[in-house]
Amino acid sequence: MSQTIHTAVFPVAGRGTRFLPATKASPKEMLPIVDKPLIQYAVEEAIAAGAKKLVFITGSTKQAIEDHFTPDPELEEALAGPGKEDLLDSIRNILPPDVSCTYIDQGEPLGLGHAVLCARPAVGDEPFFVHLCDDLIAGEPPCLCQMAGEYGRHGGSVIAVESVPPEDTSRYGIVAVNGESQRVTRIVEKPAPQDAPSNLAVVGRYLLSPVIFDKLENTGRGAGGEIQLTDAIADMLEESPVYAYPFSGERYDCGNKLGYLKATVAYGLAHSEIGGPFREHLRELIDRN
Repeated sequence: MSQTIHTAVFPVAGRGTRFLPATKASPKEMLPIVDKPLIQYAVEEAIAAGAKKLVFITGSTKQAIEDHFTPDPELEEALAGPGKEDLLDSIRNILPPDVSCTYIDQGEPLGLGHAVLCARPAVGDEPFFVHLCDDLIAGEPPCLCQMAGEYGRHGGSVIAVESVPPEDTSRYGIVAVNGESQRVTRIVEKPAPQDAPSNLAVVGRYLLSPVIFDKLENTGRGAGGEIQLTDAIADMLEESPVYAYPFSGERYDCGNKLGYLKATVAYGLAHSEIGGPFREHLRELIDRN
């Protein structure tokens, strides 16, 4: 089966309280990893996988995200002089001209499932990506590209997974799978270690059939009093296949401070401009301490 996934949904309405006070007036999705905000890494990954329609599920404090993806003629004019060509290109090429952005206010923050449901009018009756930009994944090809290839092999929904220590299962949605096919037979939101069906944890990448919308319409509040995407996926397992995909790449949980710092160091070391000097600086710090 070959079908390009045209739409990517980015649930970005959360307040990022773990990073207060940094996120009091600025969205957590705008926190930079070296010289690009988290949301730009997310968008670039989706575009690399074929997405042309970007749907942002936002809140009242997220205007900076829309501003980031909106052309700024005044800034472009200020950078138009000699010697600033690279800077000018960096802001002109944030989005290709054939990519569109839609912004939908989630209103009341009722959970990830509710955020995805809010995207229904923009997505329509097609499969679509859901990308949580807290999970920064360095992979080649990018994670969503890998998942699109997996979708092309069997046509079912695909969710990215990785193995986690048993004691961490209460932080994730956990899946059980059917042998080599990796078809999901069960999915549980944040189970205690003794109740977890495996240690395969769902991370922030989904490729979902539009069937999910009907399930979300009828999903009550689950863990944490929120409408959980995990619960809706559980409801669709029998009628619409879902496959777990152990992606290739390094995942950084930028939803917490330590994961964010690890990502900053890793991406700094890999940066073409500053990687070498940064590596030397880290060596000096280690030797000094």
